[in-house]
Amino acid sequence: MMTHKISPSMMCADFLDLREVLDIFIDEGIDYLHIDIMDGHYVPNFGLSVDFCRAVHAYTRIPLDIHLMVDNPDDHVSSFAPFRGAVFGFHPETSLDPPETIRRVRNAGLRPALVLKPDIPLEKVKPFLNQIDLLNVLTVNPGYSGQPLVPGTIEKITEAAAWIAREDLPLEIEVDGNVSWKNLPVMLKAGATVFVAGTSSIFSSGGDLRAKLRRFRSLIEAHS
Repeated sequence: MMTHKISPSMMCADFLDLREVLDIFIDEGIDYLHIDIMDGHYVPNFGLSVDFCRAVHAYTRIPLDIHLMVDNPDDHVSSFAPFRGAVFGFHPETSLDPPETIRRVRNAGLRPALVLKPDIPLEKVKPFLNQIDLLNVLTVNPGYSGQPLVPGTIEKITEAAAWIAREDLPLEIEVDGNVSWKNLPVMLKAGATVFVAGTSSIFSSGGDLRAKLRRFRSLIEAHS
C-alpha cells in the first residue's frame, strides 16, 4: 500500500518565521515541501522562485515538491537540477512534447510529475502516466490559495486512482487545493496519497502549527 504523505504549501507559510516553520516540519517528519513557482503568464500571479528553493534546500533535506505554473517548462529544467530528487511538476498543456519534457526532467535527476488543472481531463495524460512518479490533481484553479473546491475534481481523483491501480503503476496521487479538515477524509477515500496542506488546514489563522500538523496526520490515520 502506498504511504500517505503531507506536503505543506510553502506559499502559505509565514516568511518572517520561516526558519521556525521549517524546524517544526523537520521535527514532525514532514514528507515534502510544496513550492509553487508562477511566472505571471501561465497564471496571473507571481509565486516563489529558484532562489527560494535554494534557501530551503540548503536548510533542510526534506524533499522539494515543485509545482511549476509557467509557460515552457523545458526552459527551466536546468535551473532546478541542483535539487536532485525533487519532484518537478508541470502542466501538460504548457509543453509542446510532454514525453520529451518528462525525459529531460528525469535525465536532470529530478522526479517528473504532471499537474492536472480542473478543466484538463485524465484522458489527456493517460499515455504518459507510466513515465512519471507523481500525478497532481488540482481541486482548485491554479494561481491562488484559499479557493473553494471545484465540483467534479474529487471524481477525477477516484478515476485516476482506479486507472493507476488497474495498470499497476507505482504512482503517487497528489491532491492540491482546499485540502481542508472536512475535505481531507473525502480526498483520502477517493485515492489521494499526497496532500498539499495550506490555508484551509495547517496554515489556517490561529492555533499552533505543530498541533495542526498532528491533527492532519491523525485524520489521515483515522480514515486510512
